[in-house]
Amino acid sequence: MLRFSLSLWLCLIGTSLPLLAQTETPAPNPLETPLKSPLLPAIDRPLTPLEHRQLLLYIDQRDAEAQAKYDAGLNEEAFPIWYEVIKLNRYLGAKEEVKSLGKVGLAAWNRDRTEDVKLITARLKTVQQTAEINQTMDGELLALLGTSYQQVRAFNEAIIVYDKILANARKSGDNLAVEATLNQLGQIHLSRFDYQKAAPVYEELLTISKAQNNSLNQGIYLQRLAEIYRESLQPANAVKIKEEIAETEIRNQQIQLIPDLKIQIGLDYQALKDANKASQNFQEAYSLAFALQQYGTAGEALNKLAELYKSYQQVDYALQIYQELIKVHELGYNYYGLMNTYDQIGQIYLERKNYPQALLAFQKGAELAQAIRYREQYFQTQITQVNQAINNPDTKSSY
Repeated sequence: MLRFSLSLWLCLIGTSLPLLAQTETPAPNPLETPLKSPLLPAIDRPLTPLEHRQLLLYIDQRDAEAQAKYDAGLNEEAFPIWYEVIKLNRYLGAKEEVKSLGKVGLAAWNRDRTEDVKLITARLKTVQQTAEINQTMDGELLALLGTSYQQVRAFNEAIIVYDKILANARKSGDNLAVEATLNQLGQIHLSRFDYQKAAPVYEELLTISKAQNNSLNQGIYLQRLAEIYRESLQPANAVKIKEEIAETEIRNQQIQLIPDLKIQIGLDYQALKDANKASQNFQEAYSLAFALQQYGTAGEALNKLAELYKSYQQVDYALQIYQELIKVHELGYNYYGLMNTYDQIGQIYLERKNYPQALLAFQKGAELAQAIRYREQYFQTQITQVNQAINNPDTKSSY
């Protein structure tokens, strides 16, 4: 039996050997395979002006051919041509190659061609390292590398490049380049949801825009910062930025934008447990929205205010606010809002065991629910339970 097992094992080994021999070798890197073209000189020398023009024309022709095939969905035909284009661009210099790598890399990314993206990213790194070793790196090539790294979603490499560009711009006192580079860095950090790194970038951009007295850019950067601090759950910073946005909008006479912003500020103060300032901002939002006939926003502000008072057990104030909210919803013909407000009033009276008032509120809510054909069963259930509480003392005490 042992002899049989050994022979069987040897047989299996023998049959497996050919399979090992048939293992496929990795496909060659299309960016490293030799390129043969009658347009290139047979020996290593610079191109003549005529050769340069002829090569440019041929590259444009082949690039257009690859683009047409790509647009037609013929990826397996398009990318080999594009790899030829990249290698031809290599003869025109690092900048032309980097631009070509970025374009093809973006096309590969958009078609989920992961291996192509890896090869192109690796080549970009090689070009960068070569330029740094040979000390041929300049500002234009750095900028092109930053763009191409972004196109292939190599964000870590892009950030390193933009940090170098930023340092050079600061050193030379090129304020336009500083602002442009900060914008690039800010966009990258936001695209990665890295709010911790995005915040100081946009804070600096805001400072720059203030020094320039550029109200348009101030508004843009303030909105970015408000988004950053909201998403990163930093209400204290969010309040500071949003209050500054409000001041900017008032200066720009964009009063119609203030009510929504005041509601957001109120919510931030509520998160900070500052009930007084939260209440103040909700009230300001309501007053201004009502004056502007923004009844939807006015209703939202009152609703937030009522919820705030309820959270602090100040139910009488909440009831007063809900009564005011009914008027606002009536002015805005907001039947859904009216229905929900009557429900909130009914729930408050129910908790206080004021069943007649609760019944009245739920009945009004039921009328609206029937009119808009929504939550009808819910209100009928509430009415039934309240009636039971009124008519049955045992039910009343346990309700």
